[in-house]
Amino acid sequence: KESWWLDSLCQRAPEQQAVHNLILTAVDGGTPARSGTVSIIVHVLDTNDNAPKFDKSIYNVKIMENSPIGSLVLHLNATDLDEGSNSDITYSYSLYTSEKTQETFNLNPSTGEISVKGMLNYEDFRIYDMEVIATDHGANSLSGQCTIKIVVEDMNDNHPEISIKSFQSPVNENIELDTVIAVVSVSDKDSGDNGVVDLHIPHNMPFRLRESSDNYYELVVSEPLDREKVPEYDITFTVTDKGSPPLSDNETMTLELLDVNDNVPQFPQSFYTIRVMENNAPGALLSSLTAFDPDLHENQYLVYFILEKEIANTSMSMLFSINPENGNLYALKTFDYEIEKEFLFHIEARDSGSPPLSSNVTVHIIIVDQNDNAPVIVSPWRAHGSVVEEKIPRSTDKGSLVAKVIALDTDSVHNSRITYQFLLVTDATLFSLDQYNGEIRTMRMFSYRDPRHQRLVVVAKDNGDPALSATVTIKLSTVETAVKAYSDMTEVPLEYDIFSDLNLYLVIANTSMSMLFSINPENGNLYALKTFDYEIEKEFLFHIEARDSGSPPLSSNVTVHIIIVDQNDNAPVIVSPWRAHGSVVEEKIPRSTDKGSLVAKVIALDTDSVHNSRITYQFLQVTDATLFSLDQYNGEIRTMRMFSYRDPRHQRLVVVAKDNGEPALSATVTIKLSTVETAVKAYSDMTEVPLEYDIFSDLNLYLVIGLGSVSFLLLITILVTIVLKCQKAKPSKALKHTI
Repeated sequence: KESWWLDSLCQRAPEQQAVHNLILTAVDGGTPARSGTVSIIVHVLDTNDNAPKFDKSIYNVKIMENSPIGSLVLHLNATDLDEGSNSDITYSYSLYTSEKTQETFNLNPSTGEISVKGMLNYEDFRIYDMEVIATDHGANSLSGQCTIKIVVEDMNDNHPEISIKSFQSPVNENIELDTVIAVVSVSDKDSGDNGVVDLHIPHNMPFRLRESSDNYYELVVSEPLDREKVPEYDITFTVTDKGSPPLSDNETMTLELLDVNDNVPQFPQSFYTIRVMENNAPGALLSSLTAFDPDLHENQYLVYFILEKEIANTSMSMLFSINPENGNLYALKTFDYEIEKEFLFHIEARDSGSPPLSSNVTVHIIIVDQNDNAPVIVSPWRAHGSVVEEKIPRSTDKGSLVAKVIALDTDSVHNSRITYQFLLVTDATLFSLDQYNGEIRTMRMFSYRDPRHQRLVVVAKDNGDPALSATVTIKLSTVETAVKAYSDMTEVPLEYDIFSDLNLYLVIANTSMSMLFSINPENGNLYALKTFDYEIEKEFLFHIEARDSGSPPLSSNVTVHIIIVDQNDNAPVIVSPWRAHGSVVEEKIPRSTDKGSLVAKVIALDTDSVHNSRITYQFLQVTDATLFSLDQYNGEIRTMRMFSYRDPRHQRLVVVAKDNGEPALSATVTIKLSTVETAVKAYSDMTEVPLEYDIFSDLNLYLVIGLGSVSFLLLITILVTIVLKCQKAKPSKALKHTI
């Protein structure tokens, strides 16, 4: 028994229990039994009977690419149950581990640590397989092994790449939409999201990307291009992957645009108004009309033209010239405001492109008036010389109208404003002259001391600088008996043309007869080559020659007198009373005005011939036909009776002035009369027109003195006459006594 127990104890491995503590007791058979004990310590000696063993037989490890050298990949731990040197382990690669793996990873033989030895690149090598052996140091060494699989994980360490396969530059600016400009390919060596790329260009460009195949893109035109706005584009292609963080790359290409003649020349203004002073020097520079073309080279080289337009058979190119290179506009002649007041034509600017483009601008030439025409006296009419003889009753009241001077000036409104002044007057206390309407009125009644003949010299002066003037001499003779009304005394005979001295045009001004008339050389038929206007050309005088074909030839000529016959193609124009606003004239008249008093005078002018220009006046409408009369020949409106309390305060008179043509032409004027209870200022004062109005501002004739004023003056005259007679009677009596 004792031997069996000991054998059993010795079979136990030291790995289970290295030391055994035993107590051995010996008991005798006596009574009481006696015993004795002894301690036994058993040490179990190790033998190398256990091989090293790893935790796992297979290890799967993941590591990021680009991990730093020396980074710990895995710490192997093999255990050996033996003791002492039998449990000391050394780690090593097996023969099945490739050299690439051994070069990439380092295995510590003592600690079993596997660390990074070389660069890890996912794109080069992704999986490493290795076998590691753990060997103990026993006399008869034992070993254990394990398999390790190292998977390199991808890291977003590769930038995407752009490759320009084709690029078309330059291109025409009018390139069609969807035209391919460039072909681009993109790539990324990374995997997964790190290798997914996105290509884009700036959003504010007229292009877009169109994917043609995997990772191939086409750059196409998406909007119209305009070189004048953007001459070239720097197109940046940017490719970005979806890694974290994302990586990107870019490539910039310059697209140049070629010019196309797609822009018309442009003027700074659509309408030019150019003022030219009359009597200008021929060849004077009027203005520079320069256009701009945003195109390039020959497409922007401009040439300027005057678009032909004829005015009165005269071409614009005969009046104006334009420099074809710079657009400077010149006048080719001297202009006269009284003949030509304005011109309207077009200037064209044309580029040199193919096909050429052009635009035009309207030019308005306004001839500015100079005061180069003196006033012309048209009333009172002077049949012989410059002296006008008039008769006036010696009993004429104070404020009575004696004469009215009317002057016309063909200059512009400003220069033709006329004022009237006395240049010479026999008695300055007897007559007054309204400076605006030319009315001459009595300032007092005639006395016995006043001479029977009065001489008045009136000057009509225009508003120019320097001012021009005309004069008229009026010789007044006072008569004791009443004479016909002033209007009858100065009536112009109907057969006399009042415009005979106002002709402003030369009938034929250096114009060849062959431009006006043509004769058939075979049969002598005479033809007119133009349309004639009586108001401009009244007659022509020339010779026709007939020549035979003999040798020598003989000839004779005849005088031809062409007379232009007037047609009634001009309507009368009412020049008095002047209408400042619209066609209604407003006047005031005292309610106490006597019967036969002059209320107004209508004056109309007609530029037709004597026959057609004979004007008659009629009432077209009158508030009360019993209150006013109208002289059909001189246009005077007079009262037929005194106003009564029943008559309305406002009277409306519509007068028509009709010429003598067939058919007759006419013009109308509306006069609105307002009666006032108190005496008003003299007619000339009532209608005074500010200097800024036209020269025809007032030619109206009014009655100035009411019935009360006339009665008062008559009473004064009677008293003065009685006093004078009394003074003459006293000396005669004294003489008788002396004798």
